Amino acid sequence: MSDYKTGLEYALQQDQNDELKAYRSQFHIPKDKQGNPWIYMTGNSLGLQPKQTKAYVNQELEDWANLGVEGHLEAKNPWLHYHESLTESMAKVVGAKPIEVIVMNTLTANLHFMMVSFYKPTKTRYKILIESDAFPSDKYAVESQLRHHGFDDKEGLILWKPRKGEELLNYEDLESILDEQGNDIALIMIGGVNYYTGQFFDLKHITKLGHKHGCNVGFDCAHGAGNVALNLHDSGADFAVWCTYKYLNSGPGSLAGCFVHERHAHRKDLNRFTGWWSHNKQTRFNMRDDFDQLPGAEGWQLSNPPILSMAAIKGSLDMFNDVGIDKLIAKSKKLTGYFEFLLNQLGEDTIKIITPSNPKERGCQLSIQVKNADKTLHNKLTEVGIISDWREPDVIRCAPVPLYNSFEDVYRLVEKLKGITR
Repeated sequence: MSDYKTGLEYALQQDQNDELKAYRSQFHIPKDKQGNPWIYMTGNSLGLQPKQTKAYVNQELEDWANLGVEGHLEAKNPWLHYHESLTESMAKVVGAKPIEVIVMNTLTANLHFMMVSFYKPTKTRYKILIESDAFPSDKYAVESQLRHHGFDDKEGLILWKPRKGEELLNYEDLESILDEQGNDIALIMIGGVNYYTGQFFDLKHITKLGHKHGCNVGFDCAHGAGNVALNLHDSGADFAVWCTYKYLNSGPGSLAGCFVHERHAHRKDLNRFTGWWSHNKQTRFNMRDDFDQLPGAEGWQLSNPPILSMAAIKGSLDMFNDVGIDKLIAKSKKLTGYFEFLLNQLGEDTIKIITPSNPKERGCQLSIQVKNADKTLHNKLTEVGIISDWREPDVIRCAPVPLYNSFEDVYRLVEKLKGITR
C-alpha cells in the first residue's frame, strides 16, 4: 500500500473505517498508575486477555463446584471430550485439517515429543539443522536430543546463518548447506517466524528442500500461529508446534498446539511416547486392554487435558473463528505497513527496521534495531507508556496486533519515539 499519510487525522480515519475496530473493546487494555491505557505492542510475547475469557473459565469452575467428577460427562462442555471442541478452530488458524491438529502440553514439551517420532538418527545421518539465531529453548531442546542419542551437541548441530553484515537468512545458503551436508542431516527444525528479526520463512520451500535430501522437517510456529497464514497442511511439513499465549491470547504459560501431517496419521511404525489419552477412546476406560493407538495428531497425547487452560483457549479461538484468519491478516498487513511507513520517516540515523519489508515475509512484528544501542531507548519508551519488548543486543520488538491495536496506537508510538530520539 502506497497511500499512507502522516498525521493523527489519517490514523483516526483508518480506525473509523476498520471493520475489526469493535474487537479492541473486547480486550482488557492494561493501564498505568494514573489510569491511562498503555500502548501495548508486545502481543508477540504475551497477548492481552479477552474480556470473555473469565466467563469461559468460570463456567468450568462452576461445573466443577456443582458436579465434581460428573462434570466429565455432565458439564455444559463435558470435560471428557473438551479438547475436541478446540480442534476445528485451531486447524483453521494454522491452515491444517482437523485430524492433523491437537492442543496439548506446552511448546517445548511438544517439540521433544515430536522429535521422539521424527528425529531418527543413524550413525551416518544424525545431524540437526536449525537457524543460527533460533529461539534459545529450541536450541537447547535439539542439543539435548543430540546428547540423548549419544552425539556431540556441537558437532551434530548445523546452523543456517545470515551472511556477513546481514540479519536475514537467505534460501540459497540453505540450499548450499543441504547440497553439501544433506546426507548427514536427519532433521531440519526451523522457527516459522524468527523471534528476533520477525522473518517469516517459506515453510513449503524449506520442506521441499529438506525432503529432497531425505530429511524430516518441522517448524516451531510460536511466533506464527494467529499471526501469519501458516498453511501447515499445504507446506507438507512433517510436524509443527506452537504456543497459544502470544497471538492466540490464552494466558501466560497456557497449553500449546501440535501439527502432524495427515500422511503420518495412521502410521504405527513411528516411535513415540504414549499415555492413556493416545489410546482408543472407545476402550480407554477398560483399563486393562493392550495399547490401541488413536489415529492422527490425537495419537500423540499422553494425559487427560487441563480444562481450565483449555477454557481460556476456547474463549480466544471462538473470537478467531468469528473474525476469520484472512480478515485478521489483511488488517495486519495494512497496520504493519503503516507502522513501517511512519518509522521510515524517522530516517536510519537512529533506528533501522531489520524485519523484511516484503509483507509476505513477515507478520505484524517489526524489529527495530537501535543505533549505538543500549537498553536506554526501550526504557524511555516504557516510561511514556509504550509496552514493547527488548532483545539483546540491540533490538526493540513491536507488534501491532490486529485484534486489539489501532492505527492511533501506531501513530502515538512513533510520535513518542520521535520525541525521545530527537
